[in-house]
Amino acid sequence: ILLAAVASVTENIKLASGVTVLSSAEPVKVYEDFSMLDLISKGRAEIIVGRGSFIESFPLYGYSLGDYEDLFTEKLDLLLKINNEKNVSWKGRLRAPMHNQTVYPRAKNPLPIWIAVGGTPESVQRAAHLGLPLILAIIGGMPIQFKNLIEFYKQEYLKAGHDPEKMQIATHSHTFVSEDPKVIDEYFNKYAAQMDRIGASRGWPAYTKMQYEGGRSKEGALFIGSPDEVAEKINYMKELFGITRFIGHMDVGDPSHETMMKSIELFGNKVAPLVR
Repeated sequence: ILLAAVASVTENIKLASGVTVLSSAEPVKVYEDFSMLDLISKGRAEIIVGRGSFIESFPLYGYSLGDYEDLFTEKLDLLLKINNEKNVSWKGRLRAPMHNQTVYPRAKNPLPIWIAVGGTPESVQRAAHLGLPLILAIIGGMPIQFKNLIEFYKQEYLKAGHDPEKMQIATHSHTFVSEDPKVIDEYFNKYAAQMDRIGASRGWPAYTKMQYEGGRSKEGALFIGSPDEVAEKINYMKELFGITRFIGHMDVGDPSHETMMKSIELFGNKVAPLVR
């Protein structure tokens, strides 16, 4: 619903889910929603699917965590079939079969479907074997720690016989841009409060200023800083991984509307040109 609202007031930007937790979603409904979004936005919709780093949706929708792996595998198989074939016949273990059925509305062309991963080799290998574009979420530690995973994806992608010219790799990281050093320094308080809210249910220690500054360094995972600093780090990701897209997650910690809008403006008007 939110993406449809965004579609109505924009013309050029791509419209995608941060991640659709496909394991606890219905592939037919996912395709219906995104194909409709694609039609009303004139071809700007993309689907980003993953298993999710939170598990609350499984009991919420009545799924067993014992089927965690199989649910994603089966539902991805069905989603890809719906996306690529008009008349679908499919059979799995955890969902009712489909017999020569068509899902409407149909997008004009097959929708781009990305696989979002958090760092498990199995997920990376699945994306590579299917020839699907990969998004790697890097929200902690040092990006260079993920280099072996990216190389593994490239190796498996080529081994599966897919066209290297069509290979797409993206990274996703927490991002915030300001030209005012004071704003960046004070953003720590909001960012730390958010991390501590999540950490309270996961047993994490309190988030520290040292972690924040370490994350902001060139080798860190936080893309928080001036336009020059953020652009330099994105270009570092290009050199390190060969990424074709960078996704900046900008609302962590609930910054004020004014500073959030300024961050988006700086990202578009200053960071992007520097990266290009």
